Amino acid sequence: MTNRHRLTSVETVEDDGAWLFTVRDQHDMNQEVILVPCEDGVTAWVNNCTHEPQRLYRDDIGVVMRDGGIVCPKHGSIFDACSGDCGNGPAAETTLLSVGITVEDGSVYLTDDAVDFLWEGGNSSDDDDDSGPSSTTHLTF
Repeated sequence: MTNRHRLTSVETVEDDGAWLFTVRDQHDMNQEVILVPCEDGVTAWVNNCTHEPQRLYRDDIGVVMRDGGIVCPKHGSIFDACSGDCGNGPAAETTLLSVGITVEDGSVYLTDDAVDFLWEGGNSSDDDDDSGPSSTTHLTF
């Protein structure tokens, strides 16, 4: 579906802690994707917890990272930023859905043939509620 598309710089992802963009998948559905820094460079994940439909990147706080992991703001499950694997909480034993990227000369490119780049940022219909998820924990960020 896609040809190589420059998304942003590695420096921007590292400085901001994450970078959000939207793609159209092979089922003609819009999907939010997050770029996050990890010890291996930069990785791209579908912006959704594997436990239930919950955005990991929120406009009000971005992505919460702890000890090299992406924290789900609803239940506190932590996904390894490099592998996408989760070892705790309700999402334990699951892995985030990856999106193919390439890093070259300090730039991040979308190279996943299963998606088409649409725009920087999230789905406008999802941006209406940045009050955050209802939570069953007492996590604060």
